[in-house]
Amino acid sequence: MNWDQIQGQWKQVSGKVQQEWGKLTNDDVAVVDGNRDRLAGRIQERYGLAKEDAERQIDDWLQRH
Repeated sequence: MNWDQIQGQWKQVSGKVQQEWGKLTNDDVAVVDGNRDRLAGRIQERYGLAKEDAERQIDDWLQRH
């Protein structure tokens, strides 16, 4: 999957996002609304990661889905 597909199917994909990053709340997922930068920011915030690490996790997740 690429990010354009994720954005277009955000409601369906958001459950998988919460499975991957369990610390994200429903509100976090709603705020992200398919925006990759917002997702990276929420992952950074919840997990205390650097931006590069959050981006790397997103890239790894995309490759698996």
